[in-house]
Amino acid sequence: MVIKMFRPQSRISSVLLVILFIFGEHLVKSSPENDPYKTLGVSKSASQTEIKKAYKHLAREWHPDKNKDPGAEDMFIKITKSYEILSNEERRANFDRYGQMEDNQAFGHSQQQGYRSSFHNSFYFDESFFHFPKSRDFADSKYLLHHAQFNSDVLPDSYRRPYLIKVTSDWCFACIHIEPVWRESVQELEPLGVGIGIVDMGYERRLASQLGAHRTPSILGVVNGRFTFFHQAVVRENLRQFIEDLLPQRMVEKVTDKNYQSFLNGWQSENKPSVLLFDQVPIFPLMYKLTAFAFRDYVRFGYVDQGEKYNTPLLRRFNINTHAPTMLLFKEDTEKPADIIQARGMKRQIMEEFVSNNKFLRVPRLVNQQLFDELCPVKQFHRRRKYCVLLITGEDQAFVPGNEAFLQFATANSKEVLRFAYVYQRQQQPLCQALLQNHAVLSPQVVILERRSPAGKVMYRSVIGGWNGSEEDKHRLYEQLELLQRDPAYLTSDATLPELNNEMAPMFLIQWMNTAYDYFLQIYDDILYSNWREMMPILSLIFSALFILFGTVIIQAFSESGEDKPQKAKPRERPKAEEDDSSRPTTSSRPPKKDFVEVTELTDITYTSNLVKLRPGHINIVLVLSEASKNALLRKFAKEVFSFSGTQTLHFSFLNADKHRQWMPALLALTLDSAQGHSDDEESSDHTGYVLALNGYKKYFCLFRPVFTGDDASEASAAFDSSSSSSSSSSRRKSRSRSRSQTRSRSHSREDGSGSRRASSRATSLEVHHKLDRLGLWMERLMEGTLTRLRVHAWPSLDPAHGSAES
Repeated sequence: MVIKMFRPQSRISSVLLVILFIFGEHLVKSSPENDPYKTLGVSKSASQTEIKKAYKHLAREWHPDKNKDPGAEDMFIKITKSYEILSNEERRANFDRYGQMEDNQAFGHSQQQGYRSSFHNSFYFDESFFHFPKSRDFADSKYLLHHAQFNSDVLPDSYRRPYLIKVTSDWCFACIHIEPVWRESVQELEPLGVGIGIVDMGYERRLASQLGAHRTPSILGVVNGRFTFFHQAVVRENLRQFIEDLLPQRMVEKVTDKNYQSFLNGWQSENKPSVLLFDQVPIFPLMYKLTAFAFRDYVRFGYVDQGEKYNTPLLRRFNINTHAPTMLLFKEDTEKPADIIQARGMKRQIMEEFVSNNKFLRVPRLVNQQLFDELCPVKQFHRRRKYCVLLITGEDQAFVPGNEAFLQFATANSKEVLRFAYVYQRQQQPLCQALLQNHAVLSPQVVILERRSPAGKVMYRSVIGGWNGSEEDKHRLYEQLELLQRDPAYLTSDATLPELNNEMAPMFLIQWMNTAYDYFLQIYDDILYSNWREMMPILSLIFSALFILFGTVIIQAFSESGEDKPQKAKPRERPKAEEDDSSRPTTSSRPPKKDFVEVTELTDITYTSNLVKLRPGHINIVLVLSEASKNALLRKFAKEVFSFSGTQTLHFSFLNADKHRQWMPALLALTLDSAQGHSDDEESSDHTGYVLALNGYKKYFCLFRPVFTGDDASEASAAFDSSSSSSSSSSRRKSRSRSRSQTRSRSHSREDGSGSRRASSRATSLEVHHKLDRLGLWMERLMEGTLTRLRVHAWPSLDPAHGSAES
């Protein structure tokens, strides 16, 4: 009886064992098919570089356009899916932990769920059981967004075009339901210029949280870095209207025969060209709105409805063909368009290229730094030089004839290398003072300049005689432009320009009001749809601002009594500051901290490695100085050569002439090209301020001789100390050379005391500092290879007792 009772149980256990064995075998066979490591052929310890390399190799092999195998597309999708998982550390860790390719099976299961969580994470369901597609459509893979890609590409680009983003996930039935409408909308909106994106919430939880999407499916728009959710029924017409509502209002102005003249004349106040689109459609086309949004900072846009009868005179005036859309672009001349385009099937690329090529006036006014940077770009070594011809004028009616004459000259002499612009002296006083050297001028001036560095350094030259718009002025300006194109060294003056004032700053209040209006609309929308989770950041910002405002008022009210108490002055601070100023070396031309260049001193140890055995193709720039002029010359040297310090083949050194007096005469004596005349250099005992470009391998050098171009040192010293005697001041004015200035400064310092000693030190520093004024131009010619090369048989030694440094 006992045996008979246990036989059914043994049969049941046997059946269960067989079922478990079959099910386990099924798991073992099916799970490797979804293993991304095996799909890409890499190990679980593979690095990102190995994974990326394997993916590129397999993607080229199985791409459907190259591989005609029937299963190539499925294999390519599988490879792409595997790379998406392994290239993301979060997805990869999720697969290693749970063994599934879909992250959504792992999310939401905590470790405290015990056996139930373990069972659901390890049990495998075939997707076909729920009639899901095997993988995401291959066409949608190009729209997938990642967190880093969204913040680096999509957010900045949303200031030029709107984005429509769908938030979805696997195992989402509603997502499959709206998929046909989504595809139709993408096919319609993407050619118009709308950006498309798809976020998989299962994979990109952090990005979905940043967007404020907490359920699927969700559709939102991104414009100007701001997110707006779509709450209507998912149909194509509603999605199109949603994109139009995202764009700012009044970007396109409706133009008729009555107001077209005032619209075209708006270029003077807004400093922008004007575009008119003629079409038969009564409403503004969406593609035209998107183009206006992309170029709203450069061009003004208007729309003319050809179907209206009162616009017939306007159509006749500009000879418009009513059978196809026509775009006219106007600049300073409102009677004749500067450019025209007409096409029956006008596309976005054609429209954007048309506007992009004409987004500046012929002679625009510099109203901010951004416009100055685009019109007059910084010079690049590998690009052709571009010069900016700038007219400094005024706003009164008396300046109008000269401004119009400058416009006529710019129109007749427009070239690719020349950019014409004008600026109002009253609006941009710091810029004008830097170019005019603080001289007040009553008549307009023309300045030709070339930008050398983003920090504001320019080379420029003022046109002699000013600008009145006469034929003589035009001829003089034309001759100087011709000379400049033949000889780039024609620009002899240099300056550091300050940042331009933003003349459009008063519009900031209007922009702030529009932004506040948009935020209030968003709050109303969130309240209407009870989206409290998305509204919390805005409410937190509002309450924080109110708290700071009222807190500041309360603190200020309690601190008013303490502000009325007088503060005791410190009588000893001023003498201490004066003592520090007198003890410090002169810093009249102290360069900014960014002008830092590593300079090595040439000694007996470094001389061989930095010159004699210098690698081929490398050049050592050597500054000759003395102990007295060391600080001033090194600061000026670093400022002049700072823009060239990034060149890998240039090295910078200095030689102390007080320690090695015979080196320069010995080098000049060994020059092979002595017939060219260097007797002045050999006879002169003072080589302070000389700069040499030494090529140790080819045994030649280029020589820079200092030229004093600054203010008179003696006059500067007299202005520095007004208390000096008249006899000492007159003697300093008579000293013109550097050696005489030093001798007389020492004699007067003994006679007149400490005040005269400071004045002479100041004069010498000013003269030494200006010795390297032309070094920047000399370095430009060195890089261009136009300097004279002086060859030597061998380099002289720093120690005169050993002769040359090499045989």
